[in-house]
Amino acid sequence: MTNPLTFVVLSTGIDTFKSIRAALAAESRAQLLAGGNDADQVYEEIVRLKPNIAIITLAGTAEVAINLIKRLSVECPNTAVISASQDSSSDLILKSLRAGARDFLRLPLTGDELKTVIDRTAEFFAGQTVAPKAKGKMIAVFSSKGGCGTSFIAANLATAQTVRTCLVDLNLQSGDLPLFLGVDPKYSIADMAEHRARLDESLVNSFITPYSSNVSLLASPREVDAADEVEPEHIFEVLQKLRESYDLVVLDPQHTFDPITLAALDQSDEIILVLTLDIPAIRSSQRALETFDRLGYPRKKIRIVVNRWSKQIDLDLQQVEKFLGEPVCGFIPSDYQTAVTSINLGQPLIQSDSNSKIAQEIRRLAKMIMGAGATIVEPQAKRTFWSSLMRREEAQLDLQATLGKV
Repeated sequence: MTNPLTFVVLSTGIDTFKSIRAALAAESRAQLLAGGNDADQVYEEIVRLKPNIAIITLAGTAEVAINLIKRLSVECPNTAVISASQDSSSDLILKSLRAGARDFLRLPLTGDELKTVIDRTAEFFAGQTVAPKAKGKMIAVFSSKGGCGTSFIAANLATAQTVRTCLVDLNLQSGDLPLFLGVDPKYSIADMAEHRARLDESLVNSFITPYSSNVSLLASPREVDAADEVEPEHIFEVLQKLRESYDLVVLDPQHTFDPITLAALDQSDEIILVLTLDIPAIRSSQRALETFDRLGYPRKKIRIVVNRWSKQIDLDLQQVEKFLGEPVCGFIPSDYQTAVTSINLGQPLIQSDSNSKIAQEIRRLAKMIMGAGATIVEPQAKRTFWSSLMRREEAQLDLQATLGKV
């Protein structure tokens, strides 16, 4: 599959930006990296992110935007600059083209016009000598309500894969993924964001924490002050670099639609929307789907997964699906003791109890996410009763030791 063309947008207003973002989200060949209404900040992002296309909207006298187009055409020759405006007079179009714009878009942006411009721009980049780097797949495991088990699912989905995978903790204030993997990270996403201007393969590897031969963790910051320094545009750039280094990037975002979470969800190829079968979680998921619609995310980008599913739950699944307007594609069984034991061991169920029903369902989801031909971690030989009992006793001792240090 051909890599999508990347975009940065200078917008004259929030409504204009939302309409452009929605149009880009509906086009499979387009990926929005960043946007804003300040010309100087957008220029800095274009220099740093090196997008394929910069959309510069024109408003009023349009002099600021025209000057930015002139600057970009000289200093960023590998970025195609496209002007956009509600005013499609020949004088304004000619003025922007003379400044260095390669094309012009009429606002509000339509899918057909965007497709035409992307076709022409793709032809231009096809003639370039430097091929873009291959990019891995990115999925976000998200719930707009806390307590639904997103971190547990994200950790297990990542470790179920046999391809090179990076698990990213985007709960910047209170991330717990190191506990799920039993690792002690030395660096975090804050360190990678701080050095984003010079990230290469070697530097990326120095900031991540290895878990296994093919799975690594990019942890959240230990200190709250470090988390406060991370901005949405930093997340854009870090995630772009991770996509170039890994076959799969699994994100564990916060449970709110804050700018950093949106920066991650915008870039994700798929969003695993997790809920439990209780009224608050179902209502929260329905509001999340409405928010996705407003953001312009196509429904094919969303997969709904029920966690802690049990036949004893007194809710009709068909009614739930009708309420959400989407089918449920996965059911992770409710097994509190098995799940808690794996967390206390610091080992995802894929390793600690690979024959459990939870692990079996997660492997099925992992294969569905990566495609039918994906190779997934196979279950280990079933443990005896005594080995399982000893592991649980070890987990209890480890937990007591951990609590004793607090």
